[in-house]
Amino acid sequence: MTRKPVLIELDDRAPLTPATAPPVEDPGSAPQGEAMQTLARLSAKRPNRLAKLFWSALVALVTFTLSITAWNFVTGLLAANPILGWTATTLFGLLIFAALGLALKEWTGYARLTRLDKLKTRAEAAMGDQDLKAARQLAEDLSALYANRPALAEARARLKTQSTEAFDADTVFALTEQTLLAPLDARAKEEVAAAARQVAMVTALVPLALADVVAALTSNLRMIRRIAEVYGGRAGTLGSWRLTRTVLTHLVATGAVAVGDDLIGSVAGGGLLSKVSRRFGEGVVNGALTARVGVAAMEVCRPLPFTKQTRPSVSKLVSRALTGLFGKTG
Repeated sequence: MTRKPVLIELDDRAPLTPATAPPVEDPGSAPQGEAMQTLARLSAKRPNRLAKLFWSALVALVTFTLSITAWNFVTGLLAANPILGWTATTLFGLLIFAALGLALKEWTGYARLTRLDKLKTRAEAAMGDQDLKAARQLAEDLSALYANRPALAEARARLKTQSTEAFDADTVFALTEQTLLAPLDARAKEEVAAAARQVAMVTALVPLALADVVAALTSNLRMIRRIAEVYGGRAGTLGSWRLTRTVLTHLVATGAVAVGDDLIGSVAGGGLLSKVSRRFGEGVVNGALTARVGVAAMEVCRPLPFTKQTRPSVSKLVSRALTGLFGKTG
């Protein structure tokens, strides 16, 4: 039996050699800041309505059951032993008083954050309409917001004098940013740099699983809370979490938590991440992403948008935070 020859057609492309072959891409070779990206995805994830209803009903049921149990316990103890019964009543009264105090603190925190939002909304409207009267009134309201800060007393007095001499809204806002908000911006940048440094150190030096995620969560919560306090927010525990979720949701929506070549190049100087271990590279990237969260928190908490003052640079903040931590960062 004779077999027919098989013809294989060859294209005109040159054969591949080790020198001309494309490099094999390794998606896991470059640090991606997994801790910060995981934190951002978890925080920005919208809760399921059915799950939210379930947990709300469960909390309400447990609270109701505990309240009835406590009531029956106190009334029964009063009937059996009045002295012990009144002691228990006093302790429960102190517990309720403390709970009301915490609720009042949270409500005050929400009110102060809402005040900052209203000031920013008024500022944006005054800028758009070039309303000089509204701009001057806003400058006075901002001075009143920081009236209890002795370090800003001189700036407040200078702003009051100069704003009355201004003849347009842009000049009033520029004076407000330069005299009143510039010192606050400097303090907020210090908080961002400190948080970025802490996240980078924990990620690089602690090899425990999920330690970097926990460190990123606690550091970012603390950073956002302190930034809010710098600008007059003073958010409570629930307010800080809500503010953090708002900031991270905005970053996820805009894609700012993705690691790009611009971030790696500006932070690592093009060579740092190739010279150190992957763990140290993850620390650098997580620190850089923390700085991005910090800048977004400044934009959210700042009572005026960045107009005349330059928006903080993430690369400069990270370079400042990581200088001397992993060696020269560029």
